[in-house]
Amino acid sequence: MLDRLSFIVALSFAASLPAQQKDAPPVHIFVLAGQSNMVGAGEVVARPDRNGGAGSLEYIAKGADAEPKYAKLVDEDGDFVVRDDVFISYLEHDGPLSTGFGGNEQQIGPEFMFGHVVGDAIDAPVLLIKIAWGGKSLAVDFRPPSAGGEVGPYYTELVERVRDVRAKLGERFPSLAGREQRLCGFAWHQGWNDRVNQAHNDAYAENLAHFIRDIRKDLDAPELPFALAETGMSGREETHPRALSLMKAQAEVPAREEFRSTTAFVPTRDFYRPADQSPTGQAYHWNNNAETYCLIGEGLANALLGLMGETVSAKRR
Repeated sequence: MLDRLSFIVALSFAASLPAQQKDAPPVHIFVLAGQSNMVGAGEVVARPDRNGGAGSLEYIAKGADAEPKYAKLVDEDGDFVVRDDVFISYLEHDGPLSTGFGGNEQQIGPEFMFGHVVGDAIDAPVLLIKIAWGGKSLAVDFRPPSAGGEVGPYYTELVERVRDVRAKLGERFPSLAGREQRLCGFAWHQGWNDRVNQAHNDAYAENLAHFIRDIRKDLDAPELPFALAETGMSGREETHPRALSLMKAQAEVPAREEFRSTTAFVPTRDFYRPADQSPTGQAYHWNNNAETYCLIGEGLANALLGLMGETVSAKRR
């Protein structure tokens, strides 16, 4: 477990911290990265003309039969909760966690439920650094340095953006100024662009292993907890050989001895909802189903919290 792992990366500057911040809990930081399904296409608004609104966030959270974990996402005025203890930096968009950090202001990605789960579990401010773009491969765009060949430009930008947000934390989030920082985990949801290319598909497992090692090295966090969400957007009925082999590769890497205690695989095929229960039939974006994106975020968050073990400053033991 992570009580023996050296994943904490702190910008302490203890001598110069304001007195009120010196003894405050550190900001717990999580990086969320990937391609379009980490960007997120879960629809917030329930549109009657789209299966009666089924699969939208309003549908699952505001209905009379809403599950408690979704109903609590809505405040007493009927609006979606805006967290005062969870913050997000998504490329150039910074703010407190709520809806609107997906592909557009009316969409969510995994970050939404991820932030609620870790925010409820950790008795300290939480910052999500989300870095994701649509249509990006691991073999080329995110290609890690140790894989050989040309380093992917989006790998380089990912690392640079994480460093920049951390270095400018007080500027971008004034309420967090002066606090120490704890880098707690890395969540990854990506795979479509490698899934549709046979050569990229065949190289996915080794590229992913290189990616994990290189991210840990370049973020100065040798055993940073890493959670990977399966590219399972066709559910249990998927039969395409490349799709099956990609998911097999995604499951195989966290099971390796090298990664077993610090890396987790999050199965997602059971999170798939068919088109007639969703806002659209856009299968490669999980049919724009907000419940699916919530389940992915919840799965990633619980996986990382489990890997963190006793190092997490928990509200509930």
